[in-house]
Amino acid sequence: MAISTLVTHSGGFHADEVLSTVILTRVYPEAEVVRSRSSEWITPADGRLIYDVGGAYDPDAGIFDHHQRESPLREDDTPYSSFGLVWKHFGIDFLKSFEIPEAHLETVHASFDRSFVLPVDQVDNGTVSLSEAGPLSSMTLPGLIETLKPVFDDTDPESETRAFHAAVGIARQFVEARIGRSAAKLRAEVLAAEAIRAAGDSPILELPTGMPFRPAVIEAGADHLLFVVTPRSAGEWTLGGIRKHEQGFEQRADLPAAWAGLSGAELEQVSGVPGAKFCHKARFIAAASSREAIIKMAELAVDEARRLEPTGDAQEGADARS
Repeated sequence: MAISTLVTHSGGFHADEVLSTVILTRVYPEAEVVRSRSSEWITPADGRLIYDVGGAYDPDAGIFDHHQRESPLREDDTPYSSFGLVWKHFGIDFLKSFEIPEAHLETVHASFDRSFVLPVDQVDNGTVSLSEAGPLSSMTLPGLIETLKPVFDDTDPESETRAFHAAVGIARQFVEARIGRSAAKLRAEVLAAEAIRAAGDSPILELPTGMPFRPAVIEAGADHLLFVVTPRSAGEWTLGGIRKHEQGFEQRADLPAAWAGLSGAELEQVSGVPGAKFCHKARFIAAASSREAIIKMAELAVDEARRLEPTGDAQEGADARS
């Protein structure tokens, strides 16, 4: 069925119908958006999709509301908002409008649903309160969308419509950027996996460019990797550690303590590496002016890390004391 009209309710707006509009207007770019509560508009008809209004959830009839008594639920019994329903039915078509490989569509769809759509469902239905974000509650996307509503004494009859479409434009940037990053993460995992295979038994992983790499390291079970080297602009290279855990900053190995906070000639002298340019005081990243220099720094960092590894007897003693 060709869709010519997208209908949602008039009046005050919330994140769920704003974000639903982001999805639907990309899937149906020629369709007109109508904001109304009039029965003539919120009744199913040919060429019409209705969302967040209408009192029914009937995909075959093209109506996606969640305010009715028997509201639609996710498999875990979390109530859907209109955004969740729209993403469920139109999310794949939305993703197909981007250059995302067919093999990645379901993964990106599920990831976005879990990390972006579900929280909007929860907030809209009151199963999660924005207050749970603490002092950052007003900075969440639903909170920011609320701030775009007209103020109470704005009497212009068109102000709500203008504000709604402005909110859709702003929300679109967040949605599309998030989708872009999710798709890029999957591309990075492919490239990082190739680099891990190329590294073999080496503790140094060389990447072709800066990218998310830790998921590929974990997936490959590459516990022997300690450091990562990456080219960056102007011919420089970086050397970084690998975090032990998804959260926090503890690394598998730190850069040498003697390098901490040094730069330029001082770092060259202490490290003995011509071209060494910088080492962060927290010892998680360093830079050099060439690949040759950064590889030498990586090798020195590996040697230092191995030298500081506890011996088997010392480790057994530490384990016994813990």
